[in-house]
Amino acid sequence: MAYARARHICGTWVMCGLLMAGCTDGGSGGDSPADRAMPEESTTASGSGGDTKAGASADTSTGDDRVPTASPTVGTDPAKEPGTADQARALVGKVIAGPELFGPGVERATPYESDPSRWAVLGDGCAWQLEELPADVLATLTRHFEVPAGDGKGPVRLSATVTVHRTVLDAAWEQAGMLEEALDCEEQFLRPGERLAELTSTAYAWGEANNSYSDESLGETGLCVSDTRGGPYPYRWDQATLGPVVVSTSVCGGQGRQADELLPLVQGALPRMLVRAQVEIGRPAGSGSSSPAPGTSPGTGASTPGTNGGA
Repeated sequence: MAYARARHICGTWVMCGLLMAGCTDGGSGGDSPADRAMPEESTTASGSGGDTKAGASADTSTGDDRVPTASPTVGTDPAKEPGTADQARALVGKVIAGPELFGPGVERATPYESDPSRWAVLGDGCAWQLEELPADVLATLTRHFEVPAGDGKGPVRLSATVTVHRTVLDAAWEQAGMLEEALDCEEQFLRPGERLAELTSTAYAWGEANNSYSDESLGETGLCVSDTRGGPYPYRWDQATLGPVVVSTSVCGGQGRQADELLPLVQGALPRMLVRAQVEIGRPAGSGSSSPAPGTSPGTGASTPGTNGGA
């Protein structure tokens, strides 16, 4: 991400912990910070990933209401991690949620998909703005969803974002940067007439609290307010990582919607996207050595020139 806001990133022990986790991960490292429900970029009406049908083989539906979790014994295989922008975009298409991953009643919003060449960055004055992808990001995509108004209640807005970084450490920097943004900006401006307020954040490494599905998990709660949609309404954002992949979801309530009815809309989508990522780039930690990393010769670790091109 654009790390202007992360220049004093180790100002808290939590941020340093996230970066240390990224440095020691077994991946290939040496948000959008999560759409925030939010800057609605230029989009397409239909998903390039086919509403995750392209990743149907990695569907994580359990057939009941239980939420699947990524295995704690699974790391990422550097040989399977994307090395080019094309590979990263293909992975995003297999991982990102469609309406079905959120559950019944959730529909595509208009616009549906973000411009994949840009992402949202928190700038001066705590205002979100769109910028070109930085060099450390191979691909990103945000999808927008809604639960239509009904039964005397207003509509609910949701989003899902998947970002693929070049390295595990780059993904850890995004996590740390998001924590700092929450500390610096308890009120954030999404676009003219729309803002988030009273934001509070949490961060958990794998095994802490209820995080049984990702390397690191971040959460943010607060209120969303709109000049046209009203408010304040309950707001929630969650973000988690698996190797170089960062996935996130957000939800902004509507008139008559309580916080406890919003959580079920997003609590399953995030871990299901992580399971999809695990299927694509994961390896069991106890399964022996990983596949040879791209650009190396088996058994030697020696560089093989020209086998791992850039984006």
